[in-house]
Amino acid sequence: MSVTPGWDSIAAHLASAYPGQEPKHWGTIIRYADGGPDPLDGISAYRVADPPHWHWVGMGMSELGTKRSENKDVSGWGFEFSFRLKRGAGEDTPPEWPVGFLQKLAMYVYNTRNPFAHEHYIRMGGPISPDEKSVLTALVFTVDTVLKHLDTPNGRVDFLTIIGITADEHQYADTAGPEKLLQLLLAKNPLGVTDLRRRSLLTP
Repeated sequence: MSVTPGWDSIAAHLASAYPGQEPKHWGTIIRYADGGPDPLDGISAYRVADPPHWHWVGMGMSELGTKRSENKDVSGWGFEFSFRLKRGAGEDTPPEWPVGFLQKLAMYVYNTRNPFAHEHYIRMGGPISPDEKSVLTALVFTVDTVLKHLDTPNGRVDFLTIIGITADEHQYADTAGPEKLLQLLLAKNPLGVTDLRRRSLLTP
């Protein structure tokens, strides 16, 4: 019997989505449960051809090892992070900054006890990337259209795609509703790939 049934289930799910691809992987030296500083035990980045982008998937918001929570239907916080970023021409390796970005979001959930879910949105207080100037200063979340959901031995896991949005798009979610914003964002970008260089979709 595996001592990491949640991890194994997610790893098999990702292997099915990206057959034959060995991802770039970042792992923690000391697990968060053992006193380490980073809530996500692992983050993997995959190369996607159409459209060209990198796809990071975190592991650590659900229960990767022994089942500890009382809710048998949901694993841990009930989700794992998914982040898709437009790949630059000739870019052979994924940038490092999304690793810290995902760890920061994970720490927010652990500290506030407020998990993210489909149609949630949040301001970041500045550009989402520390490496590139961008008007994307907020985020909206939706279920990943490829990974979707997974039933593990520890309960259900949703894969939440994080999409970078502008300040006025965040305001639009406030007034019109996040479902309207997601319809606008995903109409020509169904995977929810973040492009740091794009302008607001609300700009004429």
